[in-house]
Amino acid sequence: MNRRDALTTVALAGAAMAATTSIKADTAPTSTLDRIKKSGVLRIAVIAGQDPYFHKDLSTNQWSGACIDMANDIASKLGAKVETLESTWGNQILDLQADKIDLAFAVNPTPERSLVIDFSTPILVHSFTVITKKGFAKPQTWAELNKPEVKIAVDIGSTHETIARRYCPKADILGFKTRDEAILAVSTGRADCNVSLAVLSIFTLKKNPTLGDLAIPRPLLTLPTNLGIRAEADRRYKDFLSAWADYNRSLGQTREWLLKAYQTVGLSADDIPGEVQF
Repeated sequence: MNRRDALTTVALAGAAMAATTSIKADTAPTSTLDRIKKSGVLRIAVIAGQDPYFHKDLSTNQWSGACIDMANDIASKLGAKVETLESTWGNQILDLQADKIDLAFAVNPTPERSLVIDFSTPILVHSFTVITKKGFAKPQTWAELNKPEVKIAVDIGSTHETIARRYCPKADILGFKTRDEAILAVSTGRADCNVSLAVLSIFTLKKNPTLGDLAIPRPLLTLPTNLGIRAEADRRYKDFLSAWADYNRSLGQTREWLLKAYQTVGLSADDIPGEVQF
């Protein structure tokens, strides 16, 4: 091989290597933020029966609610549109891990979850309440519910279930796939009560006033609720969402989104018990 042929071979090899590197770069995984900006789509989980967070119009299959307003606001900052995937409180964590969604709303940052996903700073701090069926004595403390004869309905995989099992381990805890099914168990007398976040229980009782009564047992239990995202080395998406959460929470905008959703059933700020953080 003469010198010219050798140089040509080296050049061709270099070009092939460069092309291979370029292909690898093009197919290499990008961060969530880069993917959203490139596709123009923000994928979120939506959960049926979770007013005022999420509401599904069964006639149109359109979603509304406080979390939809939040998602649209986040998407607008990223030059994207919102795409929904119907899920459950428990499954949305799996959806994040499986890269089916980019964002999960109202996720409580438990130590176990922090091992598999990441979180923004809190969007709200919530209080836990109990919806009791008609005729069942309203509990003044969680200890009053911690009895084998008390049947507590919860939606599986939710923080409602976590609280019930933590504070009422002796009770008969009935797990249901959705919160709607847990509420139905109370309305039909299959369960004595349902553990729910105040933001959900207040809405439920306003919509169904004959269902039962609202109780706020002592000690008052609160827990932050955050945005859940996939864990990744690139922190830009997490930092953006944390800044968004802090900004809207401090301005009271997050509260306004929730009150807007409450208005659909005639609820106002005056209907929220003073003990409830919101």
